[in-house]
Amino acid sequence: MKYIFGPVKSRRFGLSLGIDLSPEEKSCNFDCLYCELKKAKPVSKIKNEPDVEIIIEQIKEYIKNFGYPDVITVTANGEPTLYSDLEKLINNLNEIKGKSKTLILSNGSTINDKKKQEILKKFDMVKISLDAADQKTFKKVNRILDGISVEDIIQGLMQFRKIFSGELIIEILLVRNVNDSLKNIKNLSKVIKEIKPDRIDIGTIDRPPAYNVYPLTDEELIQISTLFEGCNVNVVTREKDSIYENISLSEDEIIQTFKRRPYTYEDIKSVFDKKTLDRIEDLIKNGKLKLRKLKKTVFISSA
Repeated sequence: MKYIFGPVKSRRFGLSLGIDLSPEEKSCNFDCLYCELKKAKPVSKIKNEPDVEIIIEQIKEYIKNFGYPDVITVTANGEPTLYSDLEKLINNLNEIKGKSKTLILSNGSTINDKKKQEILKKFDMVKISLDAADQKTFKKVNRILDGISVEDIIQGLMQFRKIFSGELIIEILLVRNVNDSLKNIKNLSKVIKEIKPDRIDIGTIDRPPAYNVYPLTDEELIQISTLFEGCNVNVVTREKDSIYENISLSEDEIIQTFKRRPYTYEDIKSVFDKKTLDRIEDLIKNGKLKLRKLKKTVFISSA
């Protein structure tokens, strides 16, 4: 289906069904160094926005065929809060979600907007990225659209925490020699303690990035996590983060899925069934999927 993908099962969220609000091209007001998507000029809106009715019909069809996932995740090839019908979408999702929880993955760029806060508080879980606590580092790692301020994001998160009764998660993604300085980590620790999220996820580059940048080691992430004393910290590693159920996909579904997220051979063997594995091999041979290498790890992505 065009606007939904997965499901993927992770230790942190359970079985998650994704909604992609920008499947045709990257639509984001950030162009992060570590992004899994191709580098692109930051934009202020999503082009060719999908209709809420079509998304809801696809969700209903999935539920009819496979039952309720643990989580329905709103995301995008970019920033989902740029979607102009986000309020209508979450209102409709809340009517049909059953036992599922709703989650949105955002870069936080609009969190200082009171109207956006009112929309976001309708989700069960909100996960916001915060990779730096000062404007210079913020601009360097996230390559933002002009006019976006990390101080506005921090203040918006503090305000949102006061009105949001759901689960607020802050994600920090660290890039070697960019935002991993002791100064940035200490500043982040300070502001996050003021925000009071329910959980902090600390990770690093895990898949081929848009730019020529490098990850930290698991050991370094664990050491950094100790600086967030008194916080509920989850250190995200490949081994810890992912467990999957076998899934069967058609060729078109494979291409759409790999367009959104590169997979390793290890991922593929644990995620997909035998028929899907055979289709993936055929797509590689036919040039519709390609191999990319990050250090010693080989990833498969859309061509």
